[in-house]
Amino acid sequence: MTQPLNILVFGAHPDDPDFSAGGVAHLYGRLGHRVKFVSVTNGDAGHHEMGGVELARRRYAETQAVARALGLVEYQVLDNHDGELEPTLPNRRQIIKVIREYRPDLILAPRPNDYHPDHRYTSQLVQDAAYMVTVPNVVSLTDYLRINPVIAYVGDNFQRPYPFAPDVVVDIDEAIEAKLDALHCHTSQVYEWLPYNAMREHEVPADEASRRTWLARRYLDRFEDRANKYRDLLKHFYGAERGGRVRYAEAFEGCEYGSRLTGELIPRLFPFLP
Repeated sequence: MTQPLNILVFGAHPDDPDFSAGGVAHLYGRLGHRVKFVSVTNGDAGHHEMGGVELARRRYAETQAVARALGLVEYQVLDNHDGELEPTLPNRRQIIKVIREYRPDLILAPRPNDYHPDHRYTSQLVQDAAYMVTVPNVVSLTDYLRINPVIAYVGDNFQRPYPFAPDVVVDIDEAIEAKLDALHCHTSQVYEWLPYNAMREHEVPADEASRRTWLARRYLDRFEDRANKYRDLLKHFYGAERGGRVRYAEAFEGCEYGSRLTGELIPRLFPFLP
C-alpha cells in the first residue's frame, strides 16, 4: 500500500457521520487508511427527556464507542450547542483548525440543502474553510496547507434547489454490519430520540439483541434505496455483474470549493473501488 490516506468526515451532530459514511469508514480502515469523524455540535438538544451537559456527555460517550467499533483515528466532538450552529467567523476558524491539523486527502460533508439548520451550516462552514485553509494569515498560529483538500458531499434526497448528483457510488455490502454496529452505539438517538420524533417509539424493543434486529429493519431500506437509485453508476464502477447485485451503497458528489474530484483522483481517494 502507498502512504495511508487521511479521510475527514464532518457531520452536524454525533451520529451524522455514521449515517452518511459509516460504510466507507469501515472500508478505508480495513485497507489501513486513517478516518476521523467530527461532529460540529455536541448534540445537547437531541432528546425528548434529557438535555444540556448530561445529554452532551452521553452522546460523546456514544461517539467514542463508535470510534472503537469502526477503528477510527478519532471521533471529535466540537463543543457547540445543538440547534444553535451558525456560520460565524469563530466557527469557521474552528473548522479551519480541524482541517489543518488533520491534513486530510479527502473531506466528506453534507450539502447546504437540508431540513436542519445545523446540517446546512455545517456544510457552509466546511465550504467557507475550503481555500482559506491554504491562506497563511488566516488562523495564523496553525500551519497552513499548501494544497486545498478534495471535498465531496455525502448523499441526501433533497431536490431543491438541485438534487444530489453523485460522482462516486460505493458498494458497502461488506461493511453494512459494521455500519449498523456503529449506529447501534447511538442508543440515545436510534432507540430513543429519533423513534420518538417520528412517533414510532412504541416499535422499539426493550432488549439489546432485539433492538439490533429492529435497527436493521428500520434502516437497511434506506441504504438499499441508495444502491437502487444509482444502479447505473454502480455498474460503471464495479461492472455489470457485480454492480447489478450490490444491495447497499453510499454515494458522494464532488464539491467545487475544494480541489476537483477528477476521474484520475477517484481511484486513489476511493481505493476500494475495482
